[in-house]
Amino acid sequence: MTVIAVCRLALAVGRTAANRAAARDAIVRAAAQGARLVVLPELTNSGYVFDGPRVAGELAEHVGGPTVSEWAALAREHDLVIAGGLCERDDAGAVRNSAVLVDATGLRAVYRKVHLWADERDHFVPGSAPPPVIDTAAGRIGLLVCYDAEFPEWVRLPALAGADVLAIPTNWPASPSPAGERHVLLVNVQAAAYANRVFAAVADRCGDERGVGWVGGSLIVGPDGYPLAGPAPGDGPALLLADCDLSQARDKASGPRNDVHADRRPDLYT
Repeated sequence: MTVIAVCRLALAVGRTAANRAAARDAIVRAAAQGARLVVLPELTNSGYVFDGPRVAGELAEHVGGPTVSEWAALAREHDLVIAGGLCERDDAGAVRNSAVLVDATGLRAVYRKVHLWADERDHFVPGSAPPPVIDTAAGRIGLLVCYDAEFPEWVRLPALAGADVLAIPTNWPASPSPAGERHVLLVNVQAAAYANRVFAAVADRCGDERGVGWVGGSLIVGPDGYPLAGPAPGDGPALLLADCDLSQARDKASGPRNDVHADRRPDLYT
């Protein structure tokens, strides 16, 4: 069994030291509770609600900067795999909405968000590479960022590449749901996990940032599409953990005569 943790954090634009401290505290608490994989929200270092096109660039860090360096040190100290969102400045100077994966050996992968939501296109250059799948001590981890998970074709790529877990840093702005219904973004992740027979670990955020609220939908979903943990009640920071048998994600059978990957008919899909 692998213990997966997702962290719901209160973050704020420009408060980089406080944002790093909130992430550090959550990582340490998750490790103390036996976590092997810890997932943090989108843009953990910078916050999200920028008030001008230059702000993201001012807050962006190289992957060798303080945020990823600290996560790598914590991964070494606690023998963890950590996936988290980073406001990144790449080697060419472009500002990216990225997810990084670190483990006890250091930085393992950087994924740049391909599908930019709303005003993100004013701040970031979209990525152009598919979601990576990284073989780690905590399983085979695929990386996506927030809006990426709303494109079934994109989610299918890491699933077909052998991911056991989709680690998805998110910042889901609050929007109304009909009374008694789960938020559609939660339902979408559950459907993606079910359709691909993988685990999904979503780390959303919470609190108020410049008048924007959040779904707060941190969630761990099993390959059957049902939640193993979350979303947490209330609207404050939360740490959610679940024991996950990752071997379940390597069995794509949906019945004695069906397999969700083998039954595909890509020759008919174009």
